[in-house]
Amino acid sequence: MAKLTKKQKEALSKIEKNKIYSLDEASALVKEVNFAKFDASVDIAVRLGVDPRKANQMVRGVVSLPHGTGKDVKVLALVTPDKEAEAKEAGADYVGLDEYLQKIKDGWTDVDVIVTMPAVMGKLGPLGRVLGPRGLMPNPKSGTVTMEIGKAVAEVKAGKIDFKVDKYGIIHAGIGKVSFDAAKIKENAQELVQTLIKLKPTAAKGTYVKSIYMSSTMSPGIAIDTKSVN
Repeated sequence: MAKLTKKQKEALSKIEKNKIYSLDEASALVKEVNFAKFDASVDIAVRLGVDPRKANQMVRGVVSLPHGTGKDVKVLALVTPDKEAEAKEAGADYVGLDEYLQKIKDGWTDVDVIVTMPAVMGKLGPLGRVLGPRGLMPNPKSGTVTMEIGKAVAEVKAGKIDFKVDKYGIIHAGIGKVSFDAAKIKENAQELVQTLIKLKPTAAKGTYVKSIYMSSTMSPGIAIDTKSVN
Protein backbone atom coordinates (compact mmCIF):
# COMPACT_ATOMS: atom_id res chain seq x y z
CA MET A 1 0.00 0.00 0.00
CA ALA A 2 1.34 3.43 -0.94
CA LYS A 3 2.35 5.70 1.91
CA LEU A 4 0.10 8.65 2.59
CA THR A 5 1.57 12.10 2.08
CA LYS A 6 1.53 14.71 4.82
CA LYS A 7 -1.39 16.49 3.10
CA GLN A 8 -3.35 13.25 2.79
CA LYS A 9 -2.87 12.43 6.48
CA GLU A 10 -3.89 15.97 7.44
CA ALA A 11 -7.05 15.72 5.32
CA LEU A 12 -8.00 12.30 6.67
CA SER A 13 -7.51 13.44 10.26
CA LYS A 14 -10.33 15.96 9.83
CA ILE A 15 -12.95 13.21 9.40
CA GLU A 16 -13.93 11.76 12.77
CA LYS A 17 -14.24 7.99 12.70
CA ASN A 18 -17.82 6.71 13.02
CA LYS A 19 -19.23 10.26 13.15
CA ILE A 20 -22.40 11.03 11.22
CA TYR A 21 -22.33 14.62 9.96
CA SER A 22 -25.18 16.95 9.09
CA LEU A 23 -25.48 17.98 5.45
CA ASP A 24 -24.28 21.48 6.39
CA GLU A 25 -21.17 20.07 8.07
CA ALA A 26 -20.41 17.62 5.28
CA SER A 27 -20.77 20.27 2.57
CA ALA A 28 -18.10 22.36 4.28
CA LEU A 29 -15.89 19.44 5.32
CA VAL A 30 -15.70 17.93 1.82
CA LYS A 31 -13.87 21.09 0.76
CA GLU A 32 -11.42 20.86 3.66
CA VAL A 33 -10.46 17.20 3.16
CA ASN A 34 -9.73 17.58 -0.53
CA PHE A 35 -6.01 17.16 -1.20
CA ALA A 36 -6.12 16.91 -4.98
CA LYS A 37 -4.17 19.53 -6.91
CA PHE A 38 -7.07 20.03 -9.32
CA ASP A 39 -10.68 21.17 -8.93
CA ALA A 40 -12.02 17.80 -7.80
CA SER A 41 -15.61 16.72 -8.29
CA VAL A 42 -17.95 16.39 -5.33
CA ASP A 43 -19.83 13.10 -5.46
CA ILE A 44 -22.71 11.70 -3.48
CA ALA A 45 -23.71 8.07 -2.93
CA VAL A 46 -27.22 7.35 -1.66
CA ARG A 47 -28.07 3.80 -0.59
CA LEU A 48 -31.77 3.11 -1.09
CA GLY A 49 -33.96 0.43 0.44
CA VAL A 50 -34.93 -1.08 -2.91
CA ASP A 51 -34.28 -4.30 -4.80
CA PRO A 52 -33.15 -3.16 -8.28
CA ARG A 53 -33.63 -6.69 -9.62
CA LYS A 54 -37.38 -6.08 -9.44
CA ALA A 55 -38.79 -3.82 -12.16
CA ASN A 56 -41.25 -2.19 -9.74
CA GLN A 57 -38.37 -1.07 -7.49
CA MET A 58 -36.10 0.42 -10.15
CA VAL A 59 -35.24 4.05 -9.41
CA ARG A 60 -34.03 6.24 -12.25
CA GLY A 61 -34.68 9.77 -13.35
CA VAL A 62 -33.25 13.21 -13.99
CA VAL A 63 -32.61 16.26 -11.85
CA SER A 64 -31.58 19.81 -12.69
CA LEU A 65 -29.04 20.85 -10.09
CA PRO A 66 -29.65 24.50 -9.07
CA HIS A 67 -25.94 25.33 -9.36
CA GLY A 68 -24.96 22.93 -12.13
CA THR A 69 -22.19 20.36 -11.88
CA GLY A 70 -19.27 22.68 -12.55
CA LYS A 71 -18.31 20.41 -15.40
CA ASP A 72 -18.07 21.45 -19.02
CA VAL A 73 -20.41 18.82 -20.46
CA LYS A 74 -19.72 17.81 -24.06
CA VAL A 75 -23.01 17.30 -25.88
CA LEU A 76 -23.52 15.53 -29.21
CA ALA A 77 -26.82 16.28 -30.95
CA LEU A 78 -27.70 13.56 -33.45
CA VAL A 79 -30.35 15.33 -35.49
CA THR A 80 -31.74 15.80 -38.97
CA PRO A 81 -30.66 18.93 -40.91
CA ASP A 82 -33.79 20.88 -39.95
CA LYS A 83 -32.81 20.67 -36.26
CA GLU A 84 -29.10 21.45 -36.60
CA ALA A 85 -29.39 25.22 -36.14
CA GLU A 86 -31.53 24.76 -33.01
CA ALA A 87 -28.96 22.40 -31.49
CA LYS A 88 -26.03 24.71 -32.28
CA GLU A 89 -27.78 27.76 -30.83
CA ALA A 90 -28.46 25.85 -27.61
CA GLY A 91 -24.74 25.10 -27.23
CA ALA A 92 -24.28 21.55 -28.53
CA ASP A 93 -20.57 20.80 -29.05
CA TYR A 94 -21.13 18.42 -31.96
CA VAL A 95 -24.09 18.48 -34.34
CA GLY A 96 -24.88 16.15 -37.22
CA LEU A 97 -26.06 12.65 -37.96
CA ASP A 98 -24.59 10.11 -40.36
CA GLU A 99 -20.97 11.26 -40.02
CA TYR A 100 -21.18 10.96 -36.21
CA LEU A 101 -22.97 7.62 -36.37
CA GLN A 102 -20.03 6.35 -38.41
CA LYS A 103 -17.53 7.86 -35.97
CA ILE A 104 -19.26 6.10 -33.07
CA LYS A 105 -19.28 2.85 -35.04
CA ASP A 106 -15.53 3.29 -35.46
CA GLY A 107 -15.12 3.68 -31.69
CA TRP A 108 -15.39 7.43 -31.07
CA THR A 109 -17.20 8.26 -27.80
CA ASP A 110 -15.55 11.51 -26.68
CA VAL A 111 -18.80 13.06 -25.40
CA ASP A 112 -20.67 13.13 -22.08
CA VAL A 113 -24.28 13.20 -23.30
CA ILE A 114 -26.03 12.39 -26.58
CA VAL A 115 -29.31 14.11 -27.42
CA THR A 116 -31.40 12.91 -30.32
CA MET A 117 -34.86 12.69 -31.91
CA PRO A 118 -37.35 9.79 -31.86
CA ALA A 119 -36.93 9.32 -35.63
CA VAL A 120 -33.19 8.78 -35.22
CA MET A 121 -33.35 6.14 -32.47
CA GLY A 122 -33.70 3.34 -35.01
CA LYS A 123 -30.24 4.19 -36.34
CA LEU A 124 -28.76 4.16 -32.83
CA GLY A 125 -30.02 0.67 -32.00
CA PRO A 126 -27.09 -1.16 -33.66
CA LEU A 127 -24.67 1.02 -31.65
CA GLY A 128 -26.07 -0.12 -28.31
CA ARG A 129 -23.01 -2.25 -27.56
CA VAL A 130 -20.79 0.83 -27.85
CA LEU A 131 -23.05 3.41 -26.18
CA GLY A 132 -24.81 1.28 -23.54
CA PRO A 133 -21.81 0.35 -21.36
CA ARG A 134 -20.66 3.99 -21.40
CA GLY A 135 -24.04 5.31 -20.32
CA LEU A 136 -24.38 7.28 -23.54
CA MET A 137 -27.51 5.73 -25.06
CA PRO A 138 -30.22 8.43 -25.26
CA ASN A 139 -33.42 7.66 -23.38
CA PRO A 140 -36.87 9.33 -23.46
CA LYS A 141 -37.09 9.02 -19.64
CA SER A 142 -33.97 11.14 -19.21
CA GLY A 143 -35.19 13.71 -21.73
CA THR A 144 -32.45 12.97 -24.24
CA VAL A 145 -34.83 11.63 -26.89
CA THR A 146 -37.11 14.51 -27.79
CA MET A 147 -38.27 16.86 -30.52
CA GLU A 148 -37.36 19.80 -28.27
CA ILE A 149 -33.67 19.50 -29.09
CA GLY A 150 -32.72 23.05 -28.10
CA LYS A 151 -34.36 22.74 -24.70
CA ALA A 152 -32.74 19.35 -24.04
CA VAL A 153 -29.26 20.58 -24.96
CA ALA A 154 -29.63 23.74 -22.85
CA GLU A 155 -30.79 21.76 -19.80
CA VAL A 156 -27.86 19.35 -20.00
CA LYS A 157 -25.42 22.23 -20.36
CA ALA A 158 -26.99 23.98 -17.35
CA GLY A 159 -26.53 21.01 -15.01
CA LYS A 160 -29.27 18.48 -15.69
CA ILE A 161 -28.05 14.99 -14.82
CA ASP A 162 -29.62 11.57 -15.06
CA PHE A 163 -29.21 8.83 -12.48
CA LYS A 164 -30.03 5.17 -12.07
CA VAL A 165 -29.81 2.88 -9.08
CA ASP A 166 -27.05 0.28 -9.46
CA LYS A 167 -27.35 -3.43 -8.68
CA TYR A 168 -26.45 -2.76 -5.05
CA GLY A 169 -29.26 -0.25 -4.58
CA ILE A 170 -26.97 2.79 -4.67
CA ILE A 171 -27.35 6.03 -6.61
CA HIS A 172 -24.02 7.66 -7.54
CA ALA A 173 -23.95 11.23 -8.85
CA GLY A 174 -21.58 14.15 -9.27
CA ILE A 175 -23.12 17.23 -7.66
CA GLY A 176 -20.45 19.89 -8.09
CA LYS A 177 -16.82 20.83 -7.57
CA VAL A 178 -14.77 21.52 -4.44
CA SER A 179 -14.41 25.09 -5.72
CA PHE A 180 -18.16 25.57 -5.10
CA ASP A 181 -19.00 27.24 -1.80
CA ALA A 182 -20.54 24.97 0.84
CA ALA A 183 -24.04 26.40 0.39
CA LYS A 184 -24.09 25.46 -3.31
CA ILE A 185 -22.87 21.93 -2.58
CA LYS A 186 -25.57 21.56 0.07
CA GLU A 187 -28.35 22.85 -2.20
CA ASN A 188 -27.32 20.57 -5.06
CA ALA A 189 -27.26 17.57 -2.70
CA GLN A 190 -30.68 18.46 -1.32
CA GLU A 191 -32.15 18.75 -4.81
CA LEU A 192 -30.91 15.28 -5.74
CA VAL A 193 -32.07 13.58 -2.54
CA GLN A 194 -35.48 15.27 -2.61
CA THR A 195 -35.90 14.08 -6.21
CA LEU A 196 -35.04 10.52 -5.11
CA ILE A 197 -37.62 10.72 -2.33
CA LYS A 198 -40.30 11.79 -4.81
CA LEU A 199 -39.41 8.77 -6.95
CA LYS A 200 -39.81 6.26 -4.11
CA PRO A 201 -41.41 3.11 -5.58
CA THR A 202 -44.66 2.07 -3.91
CA ALA A 203 -43.25 -1.46 -3.69
CA ALA A 204 -40.30 -0.31 -1.54
CA LYS A 205 -40.80 -1.26 2.10
CA GLY A 206 -39.01 -0.18 5.26
CA THR A 207 -36.39 2.59 5.35
CA TYR A 208 -36.04 4.12 1.90
CA VAL A 209 -32.97 6.38 2.24
CA LYS A 210 -30.63 4.12 4.19
CA SER A 211 -27.38 6.07 4.03
CA ILE A 212 -25.75 9.03 2.30
CA TYR A 213 -22.04 9.58 1.78
CA MET A 214 -20.32 12.60 0.26
CA SER A 215 -16.77 12.65 -1.06
CA SER A 216 -14.47 14.49 -3.43
CA THR A 217 -12.60 12.72 -6.23
CA MET A 218 -9.75 11.51 -3.99
CA SER A 219 -11.15 11.88 -0.47
CA PRO A 220 -12.76 9.27 1.78
CA GLY A 221 -16.53 9.35 2.18
CA ILE A 222 -18.23 11.54 4.78
CA ALA A 223 -21.29 9.91 6.34
CA ILE A 224 -24.34 12.19 6.38
CA ASP A 225 -27.34 12.07 8.71
CA THR A 226 -30.20 11.28 6.34
CA LYS A 227 -32.62 13.36 8.42
CA SER A 228 -30.52 16.49 7.88
CA VAL A 229 -31.22 16.38 4.13
CA ASN A 230 -34.99 16.68 4.48
